[in-house]
Amino acid sequence: MTLRVDADHAPPVRRGSRWQLWFAEAVRLVLAPVVLLTSGFFTADFLLSGVYTWPRTSRVLVLTLTVLVLAYEFVYKEQRARHPEASSVCPLRALLYSCAIPYGLGALALLALARLVP
Repeated sequence: MTLRVDADHAPPVRRGSRWQLWFAEAVRLVLAPVVLLTSGFFTADFLLSGVYTWPRTSRVLVLTLTVLVLAYEFVYKEQRARHPEASSVCPLRALLYSCAIPYGLGALALLALARLVP
């Protein structure tokens, strides 16, 4: 018994796969770290300021939810889809380098600036 691949039943050619790969890497290496860096800065500013009004609290909550969606959908899930054979360490490492470290650096940047102001 032989297996024939008919031209009508061939798997579809993925168009734009180069574009999708480029976009995913740009999000992981450029967009996500910049967004997380500024998010860490503004979240630390909110926490250290002591001014907990409803408008500021709601902005920080929306910012936090946006960051969580960005990190999960565009970094974690993308890494799992690109490397299905790899263990779960690869997507977690991408989250660490693209999201957690920039978020912490943003918070540390606010603390460093706060020390400069007398």
